[in-house]
Amino acid sequence: MQDRFRRQDIIKSPRCPFCQMLIERPRELSTRMPSEMPVGVCSCGAVYACDVTGHNLGSAMIEALVFGCNGDWDLAWDLLPDEDYITAELNNYDIETHKIIPGGAYEGRRIAGTLYFIKLHDEIREATEEGVKKRIENSVPSIKTHTPVEPTPLTKQQVEMYVRDYDFSPLLSSGLKNKKILRFLQRLIYSADKLLRWRAMDAIGKVSSVIAVDDPGAVSNLLQRLLISITDSAASSWGAISTIGEIIRNSPKSFAPYIPELFRFTRDPRLLPELLMAFGRISYSISEPFRKKAFYFIPLLRHEDPLIRGYTVILLGNIKAKEAEEDIRSLLEDHASVEIYEKGKIIKKTIGELASLALQSL
Repeated sequence: MQDRFRRQDIIKSPRCPFCQMLIERPRELSTRMPSEMPVGVCSCGAVYACDVTGHNLGSAMIEALVFGCNGDWDLAWDLLPDEDYITAELNNYDIETHKIIPGGAYEGRRIAGTLYFIKLHDEIREATEEGVKKRIENSVPSIKTHTPVEPTPLTKQQVEMYVRDYDFSPLLSSGLKNKKILRFLQRLIYSADKLLRWRAMDAIGKVSSVIAVDDPGAVSNLLQRLLISITDSAASSWGAISTIGEIIRNSPKSFAPYIPELFRFTRDPRLLPELLMAFGRISYSISEPFRKKAFYFIPLLRHEDPLIRGYTVILLGNIKAKEAEEDIRSLLEDHASVEIYEKGKIIKKTIGELASLALQSL
């Protein structure tokens, strides 16, 4: 009798980690492909995906994020963790009973499933929730155990093709099971094609954020190799700093500790433009490490190199450096232009335009 009551205390119905409300069993979408996971929606607006094995959390993150964006992959690529959404997990989930089994075993079955939750920030969720509700209304409850279909490894040529086309979804799916994709992407950051280089660095950041959910060590090893390439005169460091920046930007919780490593290179004037460009992009996700050093960056607004002036303006605007307001305002008539990478494209903006945007954000 005592054992029975103890088991009742252990086995629990799953609740949303954000609002603590009971959630429904994950459901199969009508558009579901064989490799996709069951998903669900909480009454608070959080969405979740079910990884029945507990070993494919990167896939679960993608499933939940894209589902929360109503299937809009482009929107999902633009979102940043912490800034645009937060995540949580419920472990030891059994999809057959729709229960949490903390002991990891039930009636002779091993229970290792995970519900991966994503909660979009309100303004984003409000734009997508109607479509998400319709998708879930047209779905059916999932009562079977799902073994994800293993994605076919991509070749070097396929990786390059997807990067050129700015189509990252196959890269993310393949990267979850094939860490070689990071090496294939890394070779593209040395391309003579500037746009291809930038899209490759962008892809590395996004693929790394998914791989890091299951295997942060693989991404840390890549970061170490990139850092060594900057200091090793015998190796090419072309694009290494920007690639590190993209990895940190997409996974600030995991890899922000590498930011001080980048600060060490600010003494080298040759690296300063690329460093400032990387800092500017990282600061969209995390500002505190740069906020503490704002007074170091302000004098760079008067640098003779327009790249340094322009990227410094972006950085100081992102970190809301109010103390730099007058210095930034002095650049409103600066007509020198700089190239900026945004959403798969390289665009040109004058420093005056960048200064105007920065002042609006202060």
